[in-house]
Amino acid sequence: MKEKQVVLLGATGSIGRQTLEVVRAHPHLKLVGASAHRDLAGLRRAVLEHSIPWVCVSDPTVPRENIQDFLGDLPCKILYGKEGLKELAAAPSDIVLTAVVGLSGLEATLAALEAGRDIALANKETLVGAGALVMAKAKARGASIRPVDSEHSAIFQALQGSRVEDIERLILTASGGPFRGKKTKDLQNVTPKEALAHPQWTMGAKVSVDSATLMNKGLEVIEAHWLFCVAPERIAVHVHPQSIVHSAVEFCDHSILAQLGTADMRLPIQYALNYPERLPGPAKSLDLIAQGTLSFEAPDESVFPCLPLAYEALRLGGYTPLVLNTADEVAVELFLKEQLPFLKIPQMIEFALGHFHREGALTLEGILDLDETIRRELARAFFEKKS
Repeated sequence: MKEKQVVLLGATGSIGRQTLEVVRAHPHLKLVGASAHRDLAGLRRAVLEHSIPWVCVSDPTVPRENIQDFLGDLPCKILYGKEGLKELAAAPSDIVLTAVVGLSGLEATLAALEAGRDIALANKETLVGAGALVMAKAKARGASIRPVDSEHSAIFQALQGSRVEDIERLILTASGGPFRGKKTKDLQNVTPKEALAHPQWTMGAKVSVDSATLMNKGLEVIEAHWLFCVAPERIAVHVHPQSIVHSAVEFCDHSILAQLGTADMRLPIQYALNYPERLPGPAKSLDLIAQGTLSFEAPDESVFPCLPLAYEALRLGGYTPLVLNTADEVAVELFLKEQLPFLKIPQMIEFALGHFHREGALTLEGILDLDETIRRELARAFFEKKS
């Protein structure tokens, strides 16, 4: 099989490590670049195994002498910080898999698209905060964006051979997280450890908390809007606790096509990297008989208000989804530090939507400036507000 050159942004996180497993199982996938935020040991292991010629440490607070001490003996070019991440993203390759956490992946994704690189997107915040910019850049440069999220990959697969105009609605499935079936009174004293205990998936801390609040599904609704050009009122969320149906498409004739599989992120990663081919891989076969019943239910938006907040942000458009995303990042970080109760996460986000507002056309400069403002001012403004 013809070699395919891959740049992996975020090689040491949850998605990054699983991508390395996929690359290990497919010798035609050649890693030509990899980044880590600050996990030098993890990056070193990846370079030693895959002989990666370009690497980047994106955290500007990591001293360069430490990076040189840890990586300097390896036969690779070392890049640094935000500018280094952008340079790595634009380096010659067939596809760039972006698995960095949060809005930090936006500039690197835009740099990759500017260079005409196809994108395997595992960073949903990029489309949530700057969907119009990202999709316009991809169209202008003739680059494709292939989703890595299991839900969007399922829709992407179900849509093969179909037209956007044939879509009646998209159905995003959600496991319901660790607090499915709970009432608000049950969530008064939730700890970070409890919120991180996802029943089906192994994920990073931020995504796990977002799953517990259902904000993860709200962000995915916004992402689906940009990826598939579908209006928010035609994107539904169904809670599916077994996490077997990863999402589905209902067409205008009311037939529904769904993608099913084990709860294994290596499957959508592999599909994005090898598209349009399907190849054997490390994911296990799904035994439907052993699985038995598959069930679906409506999400309880009164208990998990982050989901309707995301729909409202998408309908308002402009900079509002960015405000939603950045406020969520701030709130989740405070919760993980035990400085904000679980039930106040949606309250802080709702406060931010009303407190931070920006008119005008969406620009990269405007996005970065507003994001910085929210990170600097939100916590103080929220805690000082009148009861």
